[in-house]
Amino acid sequence: MNYILFDGPSRNNLLPLTYTRPVAEIRVGILTIREKWEAFLESTITFVTEDYLSDKYPMVEFDKNIFINASFLPNNKLVNLIINLKPNELINSGDDLIAFYSEENQDDVDLDSFKKIPYVDKFLQLNSLTDIFKINSLAIEEDFTLLTKNKNSSKISKTNNLINPDNIFIEEGLKMEYSTLNASNGPIYISKNCEIMEGSLIRGPFALGENSTLKLGSKIYGGTTIGPHCKIGGEVSNSVVQGYSNKGHDGFLGNSLIGEWCNLGADTNTSNLKNNYADVKIWNYDLNSFLSTGEQFCGLIMGDHSKSGINTMFNTGTVVGVCSNVFGSGFPRNFIPSFSWGGNKGFSNYKIEKVFEVNDKVMKRRNCNFSDQDKAILTHLNNITSSYRSNF
Repeated sequence: MNYILFDGPSRNNLLPLTYTRPVAEIRVGILTIREKWEAFLESTITFVTEDYLSDKYPMVEFDKNIFINASFLPNNKLVNLIINLKPNELINSGDDLIAFYSEENQDDVDLDSFKKIPYVDKFLQLNSLTDIFKINSLAIEEDFTLLTKNKNSSKISKTNNLINPDNIFIEEGLKMEYSTLNASNGPIYISKNCEIMEGSLIRGPFALGENSTLKLGSKIYGGTTIGPHCKIGGEVSNSVVQGYSNKGHDGFLGNSLIGEWCNLGADTNTSNLKNNYADVKIWNYDLNSFLSTGEQFCGLIMGDHSKSGINTMFNTGTVVGVCSNVFGSGFPRNFIPSFSWGGNKGFSNYKIEKVFEVNDKVMKRRNCNFSDQDKAILTHLNNITSSYRSNF
């Protein structure tokens, strides 16, 4: 069977992360949503996403296809329903379409004619940005069970202090001395070829992606995921870093979401709680206004390729788009459009030629190519986000 993950109606609520990736490529827990579905279904999966992303994230359509809403995370019961779908059947949860089986071209599908199979059991779903860090602890636990089944953890140096070691899994190649890993409140998963420098303190649930580094004396609280190829230091709590991003020095990152190819300068700090303990509002791209999250805790949301200078302070619920550079004293505004350059004293347009120059250098440092596809995506985004920068 051919499986295809489609973005669904949640896509716009997950901007700016979904400016540069399909919903299925969001990392929550240990794995991306695509990686989770591929592990459960034992199949390679492609995407239905925005046209401007489709060259980099193409769809492969066969005569028989099952389309799955990428905002839903897989579990055994849901997967069992999906693999037993028959042609012209769909699975729904209330008004939400979860999956459907079609033998027609996707443009010709008439879902109103499909037989509906209601799904009434528990599930994890991303409907908003805050859902990512809200469910991250549970997602880590589910991925931990999936990835460690019938496998043995690698051994580590006896200089380290492990609390509840049965809930800790280490892949090969870890460098770690004189650190403490406490898995009493949830599992800890360390991927291949990581380094955890001396004096680091880690509480589960926690996941560290392959080839990532925790700097000296890092303090990591539960519900945190650091994706692959990252360098992280300071204090981090209940946050998700997608991958290829750095926070190499002291500073607090809490209840936050950081995209790929970001860099937080030394002593960058985020507020994740308002002084009056009110619910946090964040920018909603779909409504073009601020919207209450219904949450007391929400820090920084930062899209791909954005940066902050040293001593940058982000107020509660700040949303930074893609390819922005934020610096200077004082608190900048709590919605910073894509391709912005500046800080508390004002912003100007970050010229796309300069963006390309920096991105090329940054990606080459990790032996990655800033491709023509990447350039085309960012060029499109620069155009469609220009109205946000009209008052600069």
